[in-house]
Amino acid sequence: MKLLHLPFTFYPDPAGGTEIYVQGLAHEQQRLGCSVIVAAPAEKDATYSYDGLVVRRFAVSPNMKDPRELYGDGDPHAAEAFARILDEERPDIVHLHAFTRGVSLRLVREAKRREIPVVFSYHTPTVSCQRGTLLRWGSEICDGVLNVRSCARCTLHGHGLPKAASVVAGSLPPGMGRFLGGIGASGGLWTALRMTELVELRHAAFHDLMREVDHVVALCQWVKDLLLRNDVPAGKVTVSRQGIGREIPVRQNHTSSATLRVAFLGRLHPTKGVHLLIHALRGDPGLPVRLDIFGVAQREADQGYIGRLVKLASGDSRIAFRGPIPNEQVVERLHEYDLLAVPSQWMETGPIVVLEAFAAGIPVAGSNLGGIAELVEHGVNGLLVERKLPDGWAQALRRLSQDRDLIARLRSGIRPPRTMREAAIELMAVYRQVSQEALAV
Repeated sequence: MKLLHLPFTFYPDPAGGTEIYVQGLAHEQQRLGCSVIVAAPAEKDATYSYDGLVVRRFAVSPNMKDPRELYGDGDPHAAEAFARILDEERPDIVHLHAFTRGVSLRLVREAKRREIPVVFSYHTPTVSCQRGTLLRWGSEICDGVLNVRSCARCTLHGHGLPKAASVVAGSLPPGMGRFLGGIGASGGLWTALRMTELVELRHAAFHDLMREVDHVVALCQWVKDLLLRNDVPAGKVTVSRQGIGREIPVRQNHTSSATLRVAFLGRLHPTKGVHLLIHALRGDPGLPVRLDIFGVAQREADQGYIGRLVKLASGDSRIAFRGPIPNEQVVERLHEYDLLAVPSQWMETGPIVVLEAFAAGIPVAGSNLGGIAELVEHGVNGLLVERKLPDGWAQALRRLSQDRDLIARLRSGIRPPRTMREAAIELMAVYRQVSQEALAV
């Protein structure tokens, strides 16, 4: 079976959890006898090999003439370039791992036009939530049910518009947005006035995506629940959790230290919440904690947040910023720590780093939210911190630094995590199912 995976980006570009997942999954599927290709948007077309994988990059148009392209069917230039890849590679299955301007509904239709079955994996809230976090007004967990006016208001608020103004602009009829778009009004205030039209367009694209793909993979239970609330048939959804893409090592004995050694690994972005850890330490100068931040900036826009983090941590020798750890070294490096901190402020579908911490035999302190709360058992293999508790992280770090026996108990509660091979085997069953259904039509 020849498989084509389609994430938002791919190496050697800065990568996040989705790309780590795709790389690990692709390697396991190769070991299962599949031919695997990774395709991803880029500034220009390219073909190269990365870590034993054939990678095809296709160009996305640098100019977006109308925001409808971003919210709706996607970039036609990227779809044309992807169509050429399909004709050259002729895969048996296309597996999407993103839903963006570059990886859009147009690409799905190019595959379907060639009678190639398409599987879609829901990796992040951005798939269905235009704010991107599934937090209503940035504070309350949203049920994810798509509603044009409530989603438009929340999206505008997420872009910095005051709540009262967001309610007004998000209550305008979509027809007004279509009129403004028809006369070429876009950017700034005009886009805000068009938001109900644009969100309506995005919701239609999401529903079309769910109808047109052959199967949907939910990486955790909350994603499946959200899809069902938005009328995706239960028989079309499979929950297949993430796994780590390497052999699980034998856990090493951890040496005790008077200082609690804490690691953060992930994208340096406000949704990942590393600022909460820094605030917690700065609020308790005597706390015997060392925080190592292994961060990655995926976009140029992340640089402003990184600058604020550096300024916030300035002068505190307990906090160190370090470069990202190569994927194959993460578990080994985590052996050096007592705790992994995952202070995410959005609905994660994993993250994989939680499984990597468990593979290293160290507990996790994470936000009581989304996929983190599905993986971390409070008081068993880690601690869950209430996202809205102002001093929650300071309390958690203080408790763990003062009660080292608790760290030992949490470590003893860790069970071997799921492997990517298990995920690959599950997904092979999905591929076989959609292939058989396609032949039966």
